[in-house]
Amino acid sequence: MKIKYHILLVTILMCASDVFAWQSDDIKQQALSKDEGKTVFSPHWVLSAQGGGAYTLGETNLGDLVSPSLAIALGYKFTPLFGVRAAVSGWQAKGGWVNPDITYTYKYLQGSVDAMLDLDNLYCGFNPKRFFNAYLFLGAGLNGAFDNDEAVNLNASGYKLQRLWTGKKLYIAGRIGLGTNLRLNDHVAINLEVNTNMLSDKFNSKKGVNADWQFNGLVGLSFTLGKSYRKTTIISNEPEESVSTLPVVEQPEKVAVEGQPELKKETTISEPMKQDIFFALNSARIQNDQQSKIVALIEYLKKYPVTKVNVTGYADVNTGNARINSKLSEARAKNVAEALKSKGIAADRIIVDFKGDTVQPYSTPKENRVSICITE
Repeated sequence: MKIKYHILLVTILMCASDVFAWQSDDIKQQALSKDEGKTVFSPHWVLSAQGGGAYTLGETNLGDLVSPSLAIALGYKFTPLFGVRAAVSGWQAKGGWVNPDITYTYKYLQGSVDAMLDLDNLYCGFNPKRFFNAYLFLGAGLNGAFDNDEAVNLNASGYKLQRLWTGKKLYIAGRIGLGTNLRLNDHVAINLEVNTNMLSDKFNSKKGVNADWQFNGLVGLSFTLGKSYRKTTIISNEPEESVSTLPVVEQPEKVAVEGQPELKKETTISEPMKQDIFFALNSARIQNDQQSKIVALIEYLKKYPVTKVNVTGYADVNTGNARINSKLSEARAKNVAEALKSKGIAADRIIVDFKGDTVQPYSTPKENRVSICITE
């Protein structure tokens, strides 16, 4: 039985570690705005204080084994979904003897580390104004039990407790729980929580067929320290001087020679034209201040009807993730191409490509939110 108990504890610890460590790129992206002016998550600290009742599973009536408990925890939310907290809980626990019904009390203090998952943000999306916010947690800790004099006296009077302990004992604890925060304002919420802790079979001094289980029902307040969300601002675009429009050079008019037909004036492109169409953070919409570049490119292509244009989309590697940035750069390039086609530029003259965040043409991150158009 001890082997099974230790295997289960190791499994809980491994799961807690995995939950805390796992933060997928898709979850990170939930902290980004889908357009400027949106509400996005901000990492922050959370402090909670709780009080309630504890029940250690035993053979006597449930009401006879309920005792008071307190808990305080400090946590940090890394993303809208995941956080971690350190908690201290304890006060009093009870054990019981059947026939006759006799109860005895002892004390404990437990330190725990929990990995937390926000269920509402997982299924409904991030919303800092939501009233009801449920969470699930999984953790592990150390339980220090002490002051077991009542059980020692009961054992001495003839009621033999086969797992009796004296002095102070330290036990490994695995735990899981479910809670909710009922939002009052941006910084205060009413906190409700239930959890169960798995402890050594020696915890209540009685011999059982498996580990001892302690259940807690708690109510208290949760305090958000700092800001849990922010409003995004419109990202300024690169100044116009970064856009280079290379000159068109006209050759001198040729003089007609007697006996030969007159040659018309020819115009030759000395260099290709380049336009950089910049975009806001996580947006593929062509903004108003970029429309003049589209107009200039259209006029150039109409003036030289055999010229083709390469439109390549890019995304900033410092935000989002590879999958999202690939789609975003594709959308940026396609939107520029559609703007050209809507003004009469044939589709076979437009070559569309996108690089995601695999190529960063500029050293400044915001410059890489761009579609670069080069004629040839």
